[in-house]
Amino acid sequence: MKKPSGANSPSKLPELPVFFLDRSLGKKCIATALREAGAIVHIHDDYFPPDAKDEEWLSSVGLKGWVVLTKDHRIRYRDLERTALMQAGVGAFILTAGDLQGGEMARIFVDALPAITRFINKHKKPFIAKIGRMGSVSMLFQ
Repeated sequence: MKKPSGANSPSKLPELPVFFLDRSLGKKCIATALREAGAIVHIHDDYFPPDAKDEEWLSSVGLKGWVVLTKDHRIRYRDLERTALMQAGVGAFILTAGDLQGGEMARIFVDALPAITRFINKHKKPFIAKIGRMGSVSMLFQ
């Protein structure tokens, strides 16, 4: 009897990372969609005041190993925040498509989950990556 090869045997899907939603993504719609897709999601306002500076919460999120999701595409250009992100060892994914409603953003993030997981498995934190309108993921800064 021939032993099945590893390529043909069923394999367990890689575990999804634990996500932290920046306040720019709201509290319900995107978090709910990601949770329904099997992700563990933490929301900014559950841990920090609404006016907390990015450089403050990034350190805490980095220590926990959570992966940041945001639509704040300017974070990569602001030295203080980018430096805090890198020093905290954070992996961050920025939704770069603009003018989207919550449901549209939720769909993009859910559709991108496999690509996000693959990206995390291939790249060491810290990094800033972007998620395009069609769910593609690519490196912006490492």
